[in-house]
Amino acid sequence: MKNYFYILFLIFGLGFGVTTSHAQTNSSKPLISTSDGIIGLSIYPNPVSNGKIYITTKENLSKDIEIYDVLGKKILSTSLFGKELNISKLVAGIYILKIKEGGNSATRKLVVR
Repeated sequence: MKNYFYILFLIFGLGFGVTTSHAQTNSSKPLISTSDGIIGLSIYPNPVSNGKIYITTKENLSKDIEIYDVLGKKILSTSLFGKELNISKLVAGIYILKIKEGGNSATRKLVVR
């Protein structure tokens, strides 16, 4: 029962975060806020239907990418040196995408169709 609470909290919490980032999209890209400054983060397309996502930031450094399912199980862990990430092996569903670049990190919801 405790796990169901955490799952619901995670889904609703990320859902509200995504809603506010969509409201910001009209004026600017979603941002990662850090102690060093602000770095622009763009993840597209989301939802994904072609098996590839593109992750870009203002700094454009190498990124450590981790993808988790909604139960918190790590599905994929890789380093990204460009901007294109192949996720064609993921089955349709909702995932949590964790991105680390330098000393900065961000977590976003990823929908695969």
